[in-house]
Amino acid sequence: MAMIQVFDPALCCSTGVCGVEVDQERVRFAADVEWAQQNGAQIERFNLAQQPMAFANHPVVKGVLERSGQPGLPLTLVDGDIQCSGRYPSRDELAAWAGVASARPALLTETAALLKRSSACCPASAATAPSSTTSTGCSG
Repeated sequence: MAMIQVFDPALCCSTGVCGVEVDQERVRFAADVEWAQQNGAQIERFNLAQQPMAFANHPVVKGVLERSGQPGLPLTLVDGDIQCSGRYPSRDELAAWAGVASARPALLTETAALLKRSSACCPASAATAPSSTTSTGCSG
């Protein structure tokens, strides 16, 4: 099974699903990661604010940051190869890369449950504005 690594921009908590104005794209991705892991996918996430050395010590990630800066994040690697840069992959992309079934259970229910669990993650003062990432493309 493939190893999927996601290098997130600086977030106030591990998923970025916190604060007053929650970025819905991060909510969707957090639910997709949870779903994929429950179906056997191996996914690691690294947060620039909490794990800067993971970014500095990985040559591929360091190269993307040198060329593109923060707009290159989030960055998704599959077995060390860049699959997605500047946006979060979809559930179907995660499933394909991980080799798991891509049947979609009730995503809205999962997303609502994730929002409820993470509502107390960060105080309102720690909230950051939602990120505006643009798609630079993915392969998959």
